[in-house]
Amino acid sequence: MVSATKREITMRYRQLGNSELRVSEISLGSWLTYGGGVEQQNAQACIHKAFDVGINFIDTANVYAQGGAESFLGEVLQGIERSDYVLATKVFFPMSATDRGLSAAQIRKQIDASLKRLNTDYVDLYQCHRYDSNTPLEETMAALTEVVRQGKARYIGFSEWQPEQIQAALEMADVERFVSSQPQYSMLWRKPEAQVFPLCAAHGIGQIVWSPLAQGVLTGKYQPGQAPPQDSRAANEKMNSFLLDELFNERTLTAVQQLKPIAQDLGLSMAQLALAWVLQDERVSSAIIGASRPEQVVDNAAASGVKLDANVLTAIDQILESVVQR
Repeated sequence: MVSATKREITMRYRQLGNSELRVSEISLGSWLTYGGGVEQQNAQACIHKAFDVGINFIDTANVYAQGGAESFLGEVLQGIERSDYVLATKVFFPMSATDRGLSAAQIRKQIDASLKRLNTDYVDLYQCHRYDSNTPLEETMAALTEVVRQGKARYIGFSEWQPEQIQAALEMADVERFVSSQPQYSMLWRKPEAQVFPLCAAHGIGQIVWSPLAQGVLTGKYQPGQAPPQDSRAANEKMNSFLLDELFNERTLTAVQQLKPIAQDLGLSMAQLALAWVLQDERVSSAIIGASRPEQVVDNAAASGVKLDANVLTAIDQILESVVQR
């Protein structure tokens, strides 16, 4: 396997939808990791390494480690020029027995709490972590619009909304427009391709994709019939409760092993191949990685700018056809 250190890292940047934000093709997330499952020293090293390799986009959420991820970032980002990075957070999931959802009261309360933990006056992107079927969409959009017009967020986005929910927001007058969508997307999880990607592309909404490595499955480190490596997320009780059966099964793990010769022929690590694959779609503005060690940041960042030709893409499709989630 070719190590990423032998690949020159030249980070590329893409426009995020119709916004003025230019984000690195690889972005750094903090779900299950910073402020929670990863030791503080390693987490700090990952952030600093991300900036070293040209990553300028940091994604978090209020619910990650119940505010711990935001608090961690609020500390580690001090001393770094605020305009040098793009900071995104989210709102929806429970922060207490009574605090959850996308009501106007919750959005006002949670944006202020997030800004306090992040130690900043504004976020570049404020995202609805899911759709709130218990709150009228009109109320949610009015509150998000207020957040932007008060200068607490520059832009708004959403994660895992259905096409009809996106469309309803697009049809509203006198509200801020969404500039980003954050769906799960990878070689193995292609569900957004059918409807979400085309709808968003038609309305200037860029994709920030999460789990581009399919919860680590696409790194090839999980061998069929074997226990997960001790240093992996799947073996970490703090981080393995969200693993999907659709990805962690013998058929899928076996198919993924067949991608290794393709990666080797291209001089790529398996992670680089998977990240390069999602970035072949121009509708994808950035791929979010979750790193617990600085070396992972370096390896992942080297996927930026990699081009995969049609023969490679066809070979990947043939290998994974029977296990892809569409």
